[in-house]
Amino acid sequence: MKNLANCKPSEFLRQANKIRKAVGKWLTDTQIMEIRKRLPAYETAPANATAEERKAVIERNKQAESAQARENLTAILDSMLEDFPDETLEIIGLCCFIEPGEIDNHTTGELIKAVTDLINDEAVLSFFTSLMKLVNRSSTNASKA
Repeated sequence: MKNLANCKPSEFLRQANKIRKAVGKWLTDTQIMEIRKRLPAYETAPANATAEERKAVIERNKQAESAQARENLTAILDSMLEDFPDETLEIIGLCCFIEPGEIDNHTTGELIKAVTDLINDEAVLSFFTSLMKLVNRSSTNASKA
């Protein structure tokens, strides 16, 4: 199945831009970025705490972070797979050059294999990682203006 990892160079940028637009809306709808920012309530060691007490506080904070990460992942998956499944499928389809109305003409296995091939392609991941860095840098610079 065709995807961004095995398409023609002449197809790549147009499809990547379609995906970029869909992902922008999807991120807003699913609130993934906001969910990722959720942090646990950190414990602070008292000023007179012993080294052992400080170490225990650090350990409890690490455990709180791990628990929060699990909660965040669950919330992200619920949002993606339960609250916005059509939008999630749209992005998966676009990665495979499948228009949203055509997604059910393919098997789940075909889609999983194509997406697995895509996310295992170092060049494609590097391209999108670079784009995200550029967007983040642009956003940071724009907020300083």
